[in-house]
Parts: sequence; structure tokens; C-alpha cells
Amino acid sequence: MLGGGGVAGIAWEAGIVTGLRRLGVDLGTADRIVGTSAGSVVGTLVATGADLEETITRRAEVDTGPPPAVDMDGIMQVFAVMSDPALDRREARRRVGQMALAARVDHQAERLAAVGEGLPVKEWPDRELLVTAVDAATGEFVVWNRSAGAPLVLAVASSCAVPMVFPPVEIGGRRYVDGGVRSATNADLAGGARTIVVLEPLGHLTPREVLDAELLEAGADAAYTVHPDGASREVFGADVLDPRLWGPAFRAGLDQAAAVAAPLADVWA
Repeated sequence: MLGGGGVAGIAWEAGIVTGLRRLGVDLGTADRIVGTSAGSVVGTLVATGADLEETITRRAEVDTGPPPAVDMDGIMQVFAVMSDPALDRREARRRVGQMALAARVDHQAERLAAVGEGLPVKEWPDRELLVTAVDAATGEFVVWNRSAGAPLVLAVASSCAVPMVFPPVEIGGRRYVDGGVRSATNADLAGGARTIVVLEPLGHLTPREVLDAELLEAGADAAYTVHPDGASREVFGADVLDPRLWGPAFRAGLDQAAAVAAPLADVWA
């Protein structure tokens, strides 16, 4: 399970996976890979056998512009809707989707498109890869896979379409936003698994009860969650979308992998 977290999240998750491989723990052997937002990028890289370090290095070389402008008032409105306990969850997602559809962020479309277009492999792999998104018009939760009819490039872009930052992505005549609108990890999609490993770049900012409930629903025999440690959080700073984080966040993940390799090896085995 690979969660959302912007540029920092993509790079950190890639660093964790790379570091663990070097230490003999290969999360790429998972039977099912689930990616949400940033995690959809890393999940796709893992599932398609891409070289993670090479991909991150290349992104650091080409993605050198300033961070995307963020409407903080709009972001706060999104969080207010998503955290309103009086709202049905699908209705909350629908309202966020409507806000995303109305937001004037079309100037960020090219930057968002580059997320999917920058994938080294652009076709769905044979193995099970799930990419999450939300229908902006209805609030319906959508899980893309190789049989769902969405091109991989667009599926990943839709999962990364953060409301109020990037425009919704059109697939088959409908428009979709970030799968993180439902959950930062969507860990319940691991239902039936014996072992679940969750990489959650924003785990220090998200309510624990959400992930706990998802893991309980999934019903695995064992679960292990990795959140950024103090050093990684310091690297992330205040803007996880800052392209200057490609290299530093990857290295932070590499460094942190050493601390989680031993306990994770016990679970993964």
C-alpha cells in the first residue's frame, strides 16, 4: 500500500523501496500493489520493473520549476468538507469534486500530465496493480486496473490530481480527482492479503483511526506501517510539492530504510 504525499512522497517511497531492496527486503514481490496519489507513481514504477533511483534522478533533472501555486483557502475548504462528520463520505467527496471542477487551475494541467508521461513504462503490467481515483461529479470511488479501460498514464495522473492544485483528469468522458480524497492509503483494498505493508508519507499528519479501520477491514494476519521519521519530515518541510525535494527526499527514504529493514523482514517473510 503506497500512500499520497506529493513530490516528497514519491521520492521518499522510492527511497524506502530501494533501500530495503539493498538490504534484502524486496517489497516488489507483493502479489498486489495499491497506489494512491504519489503512491500510484511509485506503485507503477515497482509493478513495471522500472529502476526507481534512475527515474527519481531523471525527474530531479527535468522538474526544476517552482512549486505549483496553492490556493490555501481552497485547500482548507477541502479539508473542512472531508473532515465534516455530519456528511456522508461519498457526498463529501462529491462536494470536493465540485470544488475541484470549479477551481481555476487549468494552467497546471501540463505539469500534472508530466506525472504520467514521465513513467518509463506506460502500459499496464500483467501483475495486479490498483490505482485509486474519485469521480469528481459523483464522488464515486474508482479503482483503476489493467481491465478498467483507462490508459495507465491517465490513471496515474487522475490519482495525482490534488483538488484545488491540479485540474481533474478526463478519462472516458468523465473527470477524476486524487484517490486521496477518499483515503491517504485506501488500505482496505488489500482485503484477503496475509501480510500488508503500508508506506504512508503523510502518516504524521493523517488521523490514525482511518488507517486502523482500513487495516481491520482488510483482515490481514500481519501489517507493518512505515511513516517518515524525524529526519525525513525535516527534509519534507512545509511544501511536499516542491520539486527541489526529488533528491533529498529520496536520500531520506534510503537512510530510513536501514531502521525499518529488520522488523519489516520479519513481517514480509
